[in-house]
Amino acid sequence: MTNILVLGAHGQIARVATDLFLTETPANLTLYLRNSQRLRLSGHEDRVRVVEGDVLDLSALKAAMAGQDVVYANLDGPLAQLARTIVKAMVATGVKRLIFVSSMGIYDEVPGQRYQGVLDPYRDAAKVIEASDLDYTILRPAWLNDSGEVDYGTTQKGESFKNPAGMVSRRSVAHLIVQLAMNPGLDVRCSLGVHKAA
Repeated sequence: MTNILVLGAHGQIARVATDLFLTETPANLTLYLRNSQRLRLSGHEDRVRVVEGDVLDLSALKAAMAGQDVVYANLDGPLAQLARTIVKAMVATGVKRLIFVSSMGIYDEVPGQRYQGVLDPYRDAAKVIEASDLDYTILRPAWLNDSGEVDYGTTQKGESFKNPAGMVSRRSVAHLIVQLAMNPGLDVRCSLGVHKAA
């Protein structure tokens, strides 16, 4: 049985991913968020543990992380500081697999685009994760929509981002997260651009 810790569990992608984990896999989930009253679960409560806490609270994070197989982080805020805390907690608890959602453009990989300081927190967080010894996968999705389709492709770090003008569905990104979490060797120590398939 795979145990997955979801950090930022009320986020839009995270809620879609939670639904997919519960309906399409046998995984057990620990949903970690600042305000648990915001969550609305629809069944499968026997496979869900809800923990209210701040990712920057290292002791609380380590307690939630104990016994997990995968950490999936979908966060905003001081991203580099959050990434450092996650890495510290994972090292302390011996958890190796991290899936971290970032943004397209952090490597200037979008042809013709130079995103300014808005992406600096995402870049800085990616550097922290890439400098770790974790089995990470960083996801860099394109602009997102709420379509129900699953239609996406990926590019590796160092490749030009494909179809940057197209919007990829949150469900597509969530589908990829589930695949990565349930297949531990998939795209380890990779940074994947996620685009709508042309």
